[in-house]
Amino acid sequence: MKLIGPFKQIVTLNNLSLRGKLSDEHLEIIENGGILINSENKIEEVGDFEKLKSDFPNSKLETRNSELVVLPAFIDCHTHICFGGNRANDFAMRNAGKTYLEIAEKGGGIWSSVQHTRNASEDELLEKLLERINRLISLGITTIEIKSGYGLNVESELKMLRVIKKAQEKTKATLVPTCLSAHLKPRDFEGTSEEYLQYIVDEILPKVKEENLAKRVDVFIEKSAFLPEESRRFLEKAKELGFEITVHADQFTAGSSRIAVEVGAVSADHLEATIDEDIEFLANSETVAVALPGASLGLGEPFTPARKILDKNGILAIASDWNPGSAPMGNLITQASILATYQKLSTAEVLAGITFRAAKALNLTDRGILKKGMKADFVVFETDNFQNILYNQGSLVASEVYVDGERII
Repeated sequence: MKLIGPFKQIVTLNNLSLRGKLSDEHLEIIENGGILINSENKIEEVGDFEKLKSDFPNSKLETRNSELVVLPAFIDCHTHICFGGNRANDFAMRNAGKTYLEIAEKGGGIWSSVQHTRNASEDELLEKLLERINRLISLGITTIEIKSGYGLNVESELKMLRVIKKAQEKTKATLVPTCLSAHLKPRDFEGTSEEYLQYIVDEILPKVKEENLAKRVDVFIEKSAFLPEESRRFLEKAKELGFEITVHADQFTAGSSRIAVEVGAVSADHLEATIDEDIEFLANSETVAVALPGASLGLGEPFTPARKILDKNGILAIASDWNPGSAPMGNLITQASILATYQKLSTAEVLAGITFRAAKALNLTDRGILKKGMKADFVVFETDNFQNILYNQGSLVASEVYVDGERII
């Protein structure tokens, strides 16, 4: 046994509802607390430090002297951080008033990232990916979903997913790979969008499954990517192959969140354009609504209607959408703090959205709460009040990060 503490405050996020509104009054906050880690690197107990020290006198002590606040480590359940190249020029052109089509015609857009990613070696992609993973860890994020989707052919999609698998061997963070070959139809594919989706089903997904490179499949349902009904058929085929489903839904056009619910998707992500009747439909399902405020900031688009989703008793997670085009910031706490300001989210709702509710979006049940039996991933901030974390909008940096009860930062 190992006992870590005492901490000024431990915000456990225990006994909070998985769905709907949350009040800060319901937060369990343990003052002068400690975390007891067992031999399996799981949490054995969370409670008063002196009592734990008395109850477990043979435990190894890892003591703290300053005023520190502890929360469950954060979970970023939607990222695109495996990519080659840079799209700063896209951002500059977009802010100068250029349209998506004009940017694409000048060599920008997703296709630019596809070309750079295809041209990059596995070693080059791995080096950059690990740099981004380490940055997320420094922010207190220890579970990271990572999508493919900048390869768009068998060779390059598998290259991306193999790089993510190699990265997992070199980091303590948990990486959750997702196959997003259905990001858009590549320019060099000779055939219709539906034929490209069938190509994914026939040529890419069987190899992904054979090499155990991902258990999740995503699709971008939008006028500029894939139409609703062809996407539905694709998702149903992916499910038949044994994959979990998630969907890029309602980013610019309403309607695809309904498809996500109807096919049993684990999550529907984006939702900036979701209309009221679809909010209710989504909120009454088990599909997690994932808000991506970084994309709203990057594109100047409305935010996900997070308040309405919670008021309708939906499950709301918040993720960074870190990608080279529309969401280059990658700072989950900053984005979540801004979303809270515009959508009037309580601190409890935000913290739930980047911990145990985000875990639900990845079908993970062993993390995001500090209680007995859970994975001992937690983040420490040098402050005397947990409210300062969101109040400082990302400028209060994590001072320590733990994975499986071991300090990695």
